[in-house]
Amino acid sequence: MIEDKELRQMFRAESEEHIQRLEQGFLHLEKNGDDETAKEEVWREAHSLKGAARMLGLAEIEMLSHRLEDTLRAATRGELRLDPRWLDDLYTGLDAIRSLVAEAVSGTLATVNVSQVMAALSPDKEKRKEAPSPLPAESAKGPPKASEPTGEDGAQEPEAVLEPHGPKGQRSETGVAHVEYHIETIRVQPRQLDELMTQAGELIVTKTGIDQRLHDVEDLMACWEEYGRGLAVRRRLLAELSEEEQAFSSHFTSRLEQIHGAMYEDSTRLEAVTARLDEGIRRIRMLPLSTLFNLFPRMGRDISRELGKDIELIIEGGETSADKRILEELKDPLMHLIRNSLHHGIESQEERRRLGKPRIGTIHLRGYQTAASVVVEVEDDGGGIDLEKIKRAALHRKFYGEEELVGMTAQQIQSLIFLSGLSTQEMVTDISGRGVGLDVVRANIEALKGRLELDSVWQQSTTLRMVLPLTIATSHVMLVQVAQWLCAIPSGFVVGSRRLTPDALFSVEGRQTALIDEEAISVEPLIDLLELPAPKGEESAAHGPYLYCVVVQADDEQLGLLVDAVVDVQEVVVKPPGALLKRVRNVSGSTILGSGEVCMILNPADLIRAVRRTTMATPPEESVMAQGRRQVVLLAEDSLVTRTQEKRILEGAGYQVVVAVDGVDAYDKLSSHQVDGVVSDILMPNMNGFELTKKIRQDSRYKDLPVILVTTLSSDEDKRQGLAVGANAYITKATFEQTVLLETLKRLI
Repeated sequence: MIEDKELRQMFRAESEEHIQRLEQGFLHLEKNGDDETAKEEVWREAHSLKGAARMLGLAEIEMLSHRLEDTLRAATRGELRLDPRWLDDLYTGLDAIRSLVAEAVSGTLATVNVSQVMAALSPDKEKRKEAPSPLPAESAKGPPKASEPTGEDGAQEPEAVLEPHGPKGQRSETGVAHVEYHIETIRVQPRQLDELMTQAGELIVTKTGIDQRLHDVEDLMACWEEYGRGLAVRRRLLAELSEEEQAFSSHFTSRLEQIHGAMYEDSTRLEAVTARLDEGIRRIRMLPLSTLFNLFPRMGRDISRELGKDIELIIEGGETSADKRILEELKDPLMHLIRNSLHHGIESQEERRRLGKPRIGTIHLRGYQTAASVVVEVEDDGGGIDLEKIKRAALHRKFYGEEELVGMTAQQIQSLIFLSGLSTQEMVTDISGRGVGLDVVRANIEALKGRLELDSVWQQSTTLRMVLPLTIATSHVMLVQVAQWLCAIPSGFVVGSRRLTPDALFSVEGRQTALIDEEAISVEPLIDLLELPAPKGEESAAHGPYLYCVVVQADDEQLGLLVDAVVDVQEVVVKPPGALLKRVRNVSGSTILGSGEVCMILNPADLIRAVRRTTMATPPEESVMAQGRRQVVLLAEDSLVTRTQEKRILEGAGYQVVVAVDGVDAYDKLSSHQVDGVVSDILMPNMNGFELTKKIRQDSRYKDLPVILVTTLSSDEDKRQGLAVGANAYITKATFEQTVLLETLKRLI
């Protein structure tokens, strides 16, 4: 019996599918023996079953599946014909496998003579003649005992095969084993689970609404009690109440108490049912992180070999579970981070040797669960983040000025790697250095209502940590009031809330600041960040002597949000933005509260970046057309077709293009045109791209002129040569995409 419970359940489900498909295939082949497609399909099923058994060390199932596979392969090659007698033996082999599977997953003893079944299924014709025919239905495992009954000719008479033992199996008078039929596993389409999860979420909203009605009834009871006290005063001052008034008062009070009691019971029962239903569906949707993690060892091996690095990918915490949709959405961000560690994190072998580091670099991919989150980390023991390179890249891209960078902490400078278009790579290639990747990772993690954290120690390690919610169908939020609006802030971003007096605020570098837990934190009115209209009249009156401040954290930065009131903390169902509002600044979704009111769910990371943007320079997304003149690109390409295609791409993006047919022509045109960048092929007559780049770099007039090589040469040696002669980017034509070329130009020019 398979010891691991999870593996046992998985093998039960998988083997049942394979066995059922094999049986259906055999039935089909009985009537359509020449169907080659069907033969191939059943052969693949036997092969898959063999592989699953081998992984779990189920040797007998593996042997029988392998023999089925060999027999079916011989049939597909025309070496034997699947006549009824062959199919009888295939069925018997399948029954033997079914019995052994039952033993592996339930512990029910299977009495199967594997040697006899193996001999009967041998594609070798000579062995087939020696095999018993018809094959007995059952005999004990191992060699037959001398004491067992024998036939008239002295040969052993085997007992019927595959007879289950124990209370659930018994033999009928006809000798056919009877087994109680139980369906242990049900396959459900993920879409159906998603729909169930949505409906369970709606049930939570309904339950919240019922709670609100219960509060309404309690308010009504309080009003009635106040009215009853007025009646008592009236009775004392004036006269006794009439019998009708007394009867009405008594009846109304009794009914109100009954309704309140019944609603309270219904609400309590609904809460318990909703919680169990929600938890049950969540458990069904949960999958181990290994489902995702196992995709990356092969990728890591291939890339490390391509880069000439010796890198080991170590996976930890694969048994940690996460919601199915989170795993689906996490694949691309995680791939970005691992590739980033492989390319930028782990140093070359020469550099590691110089630094006294182990020859083999390590990348740890680990997952674990906290009370409210699933955490996935990618940690490498590489060179860490070079703060000076980041500063130079930020200055070059005009994200910040020198004075602003001087005032930043090391953590703030590290966080700049998440800016779109910023890269510290010396040369751009197809898969690195384009300044896209980490900003996409952050955006994807935030779309999952998670956050991305960064820890780096220079020349020691870098850790990128994705902190994700346990589920994204519902969210735990803090409700705050801003003027007449209610807004929700995901609790995972909330550090805490405070009441502040107005004199607790002071100014630091032109920003409102408060001292919270002995730390100076910038504070901003949420109404200003959301650009909501200021309240008028009585609504603009101050809400008492205090300011309510909610401290949120994202991108390793904290920000205090000034609100009118902190209303409640509750679980809500998240409604993602529709197709027309795919990405709304400062908002990650919406929800419907128990009162029926629509409430926006805020994106704290956007709010923090909104404050940061007030000091930023012109964003890099500004188009070339908005800069006063069209930027000029010199295009050197000897192929007319390629030259025409690239010229159209560049002109379509707003660039003015000067064309050259080879390196000599290109260098000559540099002196007669004001050029902002060069795009060149390598394999050209007269002067190739390497020679052109080297000549450009030797001329002091063009030492800072961006040069992009677009070529069919894709080897690492060619890329290193491109870097050596001074190219800024290297793009191979085999994987050419116009967006890569345009993004690279935008980053370099």
